[in-house]
Amino acid sequence: MKSGKSIVAEKAYNFSLSIIQLYKYLVSEQKEYVLSKQLLRCCTSIGANIQEAYGAYSRKEFAVKMSFAYKEARESEYWLNLLLDSNYIELSDYQERMDLLKEIIKMLYTIVQTATGKNKSS
Repeated sequence: MKSGKSIVAEKAYNFSLSIIQLYKYLVSEQKEYVLSKQLLRCCTSIGANIQEAYGAYSRKEFAVKMSFAYKEARESEYWLNLLLDSNYIELSDYQERMDLLKEIIKMLYTIVQTATGKNKSS
């Protein structure tokens, strides 16, 4: 990623690249087309929503787009777990991606909480 917008955007971009590699493997080697397509769709959507958030016209729109990215990241967890548990991917491939995904999820959660004002102490 060349724009250098933020750490979370950079991590999401790198995660997308990693998922694209995994998708190519799943399709060419495992001949798996359905789960892998779902994984590709939601994982690459994380970064796309983050980029849309940075183009938002308001704080509310920013929060909405970041919450979409957060939801896609949570969905990505599901598909990665399903691919692991159905023996389409090895634990090492899973763990590498899941570690990065968990970092992204934590960052997005914090961003959404801050943007919506839900993390303020009373």
